[in-house]
Amino acid sequence: MKNLTIATAVAAGLSAAVLGLAAPAIAAPTGGNADATISQLEAQGHRVVVNRLSDAPLSEASVVGVHKGGDIRSTVRDDFTDRTYQQTVTGSVYYVDVR
Repeated sequence: MKNLTIATAVAAGLSAAVLGLAAPAIAAPTGGNADATISQLEAQGHRVVVNRLSDAPLSEASVVGVHKGGDIRSTVRDDFTDRTYQQTVTGSVYYVDVR
């Protein structure tokens, strides 16, 4: 019974962590600095695909749109409970339009 409780708590914690990371990225600002927005998304564990709408360098470009793509799934090892979780969402792909 104790192992089931711990496993449930760990699973709930992992789910909350993934959802907590995704929420700020969805609210990524448009019109902001492209470098900062891309760095913020990558720091949260997401992959970023940049769609350039001009020849401006990223340090001078502005974000015109952020679109969430598919989830990134991988295997996560929990050393505390000695379990491996398959197909765990560990991030997302984001498409960032810059001009």
